[in-house]
Amino acid sequence: MSQPRIVIVGSGWAGFYLAEFLSTTLYSVTIVSPRRTSAFTPLLASAACGLFNFYLAEEPVRSKTRKCKFIKANVLGADFVSSKIHCAPAFEDDDPISNESFDLEYDYLILAPGCMPNTFNTPGVAEHALFMKNVSDAMAVRKLLFDLLEKASLPNCPMSRKQELLHVAIVGGGPTGVEITAELDDLAHKELNDLYPEVAKYLHISIYDVAPHILAAYDRKLHEYANDALLKRDIGIETNSRIEKVDAQALYIKDKGRIPYGMLLWVTGNKAVPLISGLDVRKTEKGLVRILTDSHLRVFKSTTSDEIYENVFALGDAADIDGSSLPTTAEVAVQKAKYLVNFFNSRGTPVVHSSLPFTYREKQLVSYIGSRDGIIAGRGDREGWTGRSAWLAWRSGSVMWTRSWRNRVVILLTWLVNVIFGKEIAKM
Repeated sequence: MSQPRIVIVGSGWAGFYLAEFLSTTLYSVTIVSPRRTSAFTPLLASAACGLFNFYLAEEPVRSKTRKCKFIKANVLGADFVSSKIHCAPAFEDDDPISNESFDLEYDYLILAPGCMPNTFNTPGVAEHALFMKNVSDAMAVRKLLFDLLEKASLPNCPMSRKQELLHVAIVGGGPTGVEITAELDDLAHKELNDLYPEVAKYLHISIYDVAPHILAAYDRKLHEYANDALLKRDIGIETNSRIEKVDAQALYIKDKGRIPYGMLLWVTGNKAVPLISGLDVRKTEKGLVRILTDSHLRVFKSTTSDEIYENVFALGDAADIDGSSLPTTAEVAVQKAKYLVNFFNSRGTPVVHSSLPFTYREKQLVSYIGSRDGIIAGRGDREGWTGRSAWLAWRSGSVMWTRSWRNRVVILLTWLVNVIFGKEIAKM
């Protein structure tokens, strides 16, 4: 008897966890994704700023210990009646192969395609901004940073131009934006001062956000503490900022005019990947378009009734539970993936009705704000707190996101070497 076929769409937090832990004794598991690696997104800012090597911030989907199949392709659509997905090879530099589409049959389909950066249709962002979604993005940030420092170090570079080149504009005042700000600021005040003593002092970081304050997920006391801490380190915080357009050298803000920059990092919000719009499923009507599921993560049909596809599941940033919305975080994605792994692995032929519904166990929100300082949100009757203990909690939590003890040990050893000898940022 052949094994039931599980096809996973996406290699992000949810998809990778499923590929790692679904039983290949019980099932034939295939993961379809345009990316052959899975990024540990909480580690990208640290890798970009030289805390450790880039390879430690991602994991390859293919592995000699992971017995699932991998297909490097984009999923273009799904036929839920005939249990097939329509795919195209994901090789942007090889058009003939990319146009040779194919179908893939499944017995169970798990949709976890993730999201893509939301530019809010702001002119110029897609062409000129950097993002922070994968290791390639982190590499681009580091390369551009050093290119800008070298340009500013040229003997014929005037002072005004140095200041423009070394202005890092970060759009997005959420945890990702603040953490990359913190890591860059730490780097500027330590290693870059030694490597570029003539120009490092001109490096200036600004955060721009349309909201009235940064870190909106935290209570007032904590986000005000973070705001004050960043301002004390001469980091610009421009809230209530509506960006109208972007070009290669400046962003244009309503009522504030032209703001020159050397690097523009866009880390504000997500939007649905193209696949979502073409699926015949129920979706959210406001905000980020997401697939709606029941409490067992089964996908609702697009009809007005509560009909579901018994063999189609969805999770990760691209999905949400109807009537019980959860944020688009790695923690939510992994907890849902664990739920499905337990569900599938506990029986050869899953019967959803006999399983308990998914229950999210909320963990405390932690953010790094630089200079070995951090904030942790309160939970229940316990108030949040700040300081070095919060930073240590964030740092230790970050390393635990890696999926192998080997990577954890290497990261910890790298941190120890950095403390003793400093970062070898120029060699990385």
